[in-house]
Amino acid sequence: MSNGPATKKLSEAITKTLPFLRRYARAVTGSQQRGDEWVRLCAEVAVTQPDLIEDVEDTKLGIFTLFHRLQQPFGSLDQQPESAGVSGRLKESLTEMAPLQRQVLLLTVLEGFTVSDAAQILGIDVEKAERSLLEARRELQRVASVRVLVIEDEAVIALDVADIVRNAGHEVVGIAATEKAAVDLAKKHSPHLVLADIQLRGSDSGISAVKAIMQAMAVPVIFVTGYPERLLTGTQLEPAFVISKPFDPDLLRAAIAQALDTVSI
Repeated sequence: MSNGPATKKLSEAITKTLPFLRRYARAVTGSQQRGDEWVRLCAEVAVTQPDLIEDVEDTKLGIFTLFHRLQQPFGSLDQQPESAGVSGRLKESLTEMAPLQRQVLLLTVLEGFTVSDAAQILGIDVEKAERSLLEARRELQRVASVRVLVIEDEAVIALDVADIVRNAGHEVVGIAATEKAAVDLAKKHSPHLVLADIQLRGSDSGISAVKAIMQAMAVPVIFVTGYPERLLTGTQLEPAFVISKPFDPDLLRAAIAQALDTVSI
């Protein structure tokens, strides 16, 4: 890889994209470890063989396309995500979603790609991508009802999140605006899932609240934040899923389904 302004610009673009590729990789594989292995491989190839993505106008599109081209040495992305401990309708819903459906859904509602971009990344035609997205949305309606705790200090956003959760067929056991309220509600209701903002009322932190909750129980967490890259560094608390504000309701439903892939109901 030659030196120069163009090389430096490409390297910076790749680095900026990696946190989002990590988010996607863990979601599409169902495993943080396996997803990170894929990302490391992709980053190494992108840096040593920049010609694979240099001709792509959008670096993020190029990186994600490269990611899906790399099928070794970690195995195919077409494998089903890990689902140990999941039972009943929940397991049936998650394991029956075809890999292609899951990939198109996550590329569009999670990473913000158009259906056309997703088709290019996956090497399929647009019509097939559109059909897969429609089928994926249908599968999301099959997830079993679970108890969800919402940690959010902005009332409008909290109510919006709660409505989406309820419309997806789940139960909202409480809405907390402070660390103490969040911990107290978690101990009282033992939620199957926690949806949390990072910054709460005053100096309270959603991250601190989640850490306290996880000391008392094992529960998957979805963070809703305007700064997702801050939670995808690999050096601190790693949530099951990270959603950027503002978010698509379908994304929240997809995140819930993915996060619950690790719990038993």
